Amino acid sequence: MKLLFDENLSPALPARLATLFQDSDHVRNLGLARAPDTLVWQHALEHGFIIVSKDEDFHHLSFLRGAPPKVIGLSLGNCSTARLEKLLRERAGEIAAFAADSTAAFLPLP
Repeated sequence: MKLLFDENLSPALPARLATLFQDSDHVRNLGLARAPDTLVWQHALEHGFIIVSKDEDFHHLSFLRGAPPKVIGLSLGNCSTARLEKLLRERAGEIAAFAADSTAAFLPLP
């Protein structure tokens, strides 16, 4: 399962989580830094990514357009990269189930 980390998250996350979420990437690495959300959405759709973001706009797009792509919405506020990594590791099973659920479009993670 491939996660696409939005620009409001650390670009270190794909490497730090590579053992769990292979082929994940960050928007900066793909030339999508500061790109409109709709372009990030389109890239995720075309390349099979699940978007991971703190941005409420992706929640709205998910509600309006449905999946794919799927969206994981993080609501931790300001926190360290280590805290985000820990959360995603702890919830890896839930994320895998979300990815496999053909009816799910949005997964909120506190």
